[in-house]
Amino acid sequence: MGTQGSRLHTSSQDPEEPVETTCASGKHGCECRKRKRTAHCDCDSEPDEEDALLDTPRRKKLKSTSKYIYQTLFLNGENSDIRICALGQEWNLHKVYLCQSGYFSSMFSGSWKESNMMVIPLEIPDQNIDTEALQVVFGSLYRDDVLIKPSRVVSILAVACMLQLDGLIQQCGETMKENVGVKTVCSCSYHSTCICLCVSCRCLEWLLNNLMTHQNVDLMLDVIELLIQSSDLFVMQVEMDVYTALKKWMFLQFNPSWDGPIKQLLADADAWLCKRRTEMGEEEPFLKAEDGAPFTPVFRQVRLQYIINDLASARILERDNILPPDWLTSVYKSQWFAMLRTEHDNDNGPQDANKEEFESSSMRCGRKLTKDGDYCWLFKRNTLSQPCGGAVSMQPRRHLAYRLRLASFDNSGKLVCSRSTGYQLLTLEKDQEYVVMNLDSRLLSFPLYVCCNFQYTSPHMDRCPDSPEPESSARSVS
Repeated sequence: MGTQGSRLHTSSQDPEEPVETTCASGKHGCECRKRKRTAHCDCDSEPDEEDALLDTPRRKKLKSTSKYIYQTLFLNGENSDIRICALGQEWNLHKVYLCQSGYFSSMFSGSWKESNMMVIPLEIPDQNIDTEALQVVFGSLYRDDVLIKPSRVVSILAVACMLQLDGLIQQCGETMKENVGVKTVCSCSYHSTCICLCVSCRCLEWLLNNLMTHQNVDLMLDVIELLIQSSDLFVMQVEMDVYTALKKWMFLQFNPSWDGPIKQLLADADAWLCKRRTEMGEEEPFLKAEDGAPFTPVFRQVRLQYIINDLASARILERDNILPPDWLTSVYKSQWFAMLRTEHDNDNGPQDANKEEFESSSMRCGRKLTKDGDYCWLFKRNTLSQPCGGAVSMQPRRHLAYRLRLASFDNSGKLVCSRSTGYQLLTLEKDQEYVVMNLDSRLLSFPLYVCCNFQYTSPHMDRCPDSPEPESSARSVS
């Protein structure tokens, strides 16, 4: 065995004589002379390798208890003490597991008649709920984790909300937050009372960015009103397109089974309005009618002052007869006085940082840049040097507030990259140019969406024409 082990030597020597022996540890060997039975060896304090191996636990994965419970109790229904019936299907379940749900816990612990029933018919209040979603949610009560497909998250969230399963609701929220898109964003809005605030904010951000490019999205009245009034809405191309998008959305509310091509949606919406006016002989505006009244708050958010200054757009408003005449009359009057103030040097544009006014009344417009290139955005004040009708001012200085945003999105509408100037105040001399943003297109993703907000008339009616004007500059609005 050499120095790697111990050997017992037998000898006829006197028992009192010292016996030479070898002591070795698992890692090294040492020799000591045993002069007494109680003699101490330094290596005795170190554990033997074999002893160390014996004391080391060995892990072996046995059949998972969770899998056994899921298979035996849930899938096979063994020892079931209650049966749940819903949507024509039955589940043999167990009260002790169902009590993880706030819905069932309240049902079984109170004085409800269901607490003593062996078979419970479950009423399904949400049309998003189907048997597949019920199977997943009931099964989640019998296992440690559950996998949620993004395509199924809406139905599973509906069941989780109904059964008051906070953990599953949170997991659905995380899944929706990571996969917000056309197919999930609307249902996310519908279930906003069940999901976390950050998910609601993520859905709102997606809608503000994509509403104008995904106009067949089905939204509730209060949601669409919130979007249309926001200054953060990515408008493509001008404010008239916001009105057009609302018209198409309203048409889909009355014709939910419409499934034509998106390019045909506006023509069908116009035809539907025309047919309605002809058949019903209505002379009053659509929003004054009983079935049109609920849409009034939404159309109130359209910034009509930036539509009526275009002849073709103003004629479409008159033709559609959706808006009450007094709405347009007041806007025409307001814009006429704004033009007179500007021409008579009573309004040189906004000079004070009024972010609230800017957000509520600024002009919204945008463009889509489909391909790569070198782009430069700048403002140039026009004083007859450019052939641009209705955009000429002979005042020595003009002031405006603006914000420019650039963004690109993937196929699902998720934000890939973005840039923003923030809110700015700018003063321009005659024909003066000012570079707003200059970026290297190689650092951007295309198609690229550009959205601008402008305010070029003062929000205050009583501005003094003789007030001192600042030097030509650009300033940030805090």
